[in-house]
Amino acid sequence: QVRLVESGGGSVQTGGSLRLSCAASGYSYSNHCMGWFRQAPGKEREGVAHIHTGGGSTYYPSSVKGRFTIFHDNAKNTVYLQMNSLKPEDTAMYYCAVGDRDYVCRGIDEYNYWGQGTQVTVSS
Repeated sequence: QVRLVESGGGSVQTGGSLRLSCAASGYSYSNHCMGWFRQAPGKEREGVAHIHTGGGSTYYPSSVKGRFTIFHDNAKNTVYLQMNSLKPEDTAMYYCAVGDRDYVCRGIDEYNYWGQGTQVTVSS
């Protein structure tokens, strides 16, 4: 059974930082994609960071590029999202996701498994 356990959410002020973690288990993909998405109330879920565990290639949308960093610990099969210079518009539920594609995934449809989410709130 695939399990994605997220942690690290919380409340910070504008300009602050948070690091999210997602420990993944229960599957046997070798090189695959992992990512972080977020969803604010009334908005669609959007991807904010993606990584290919094989080569470490990453992709970020322009809304977070330069502020967010995704990285993966192969030994722990844990993916992290370091978020700096946080803004109120970053407030959302953040979800970790795993896909079986052997490249950097970007779209929601490319991911097979999802975590339960962790809340991030940025106050002004």
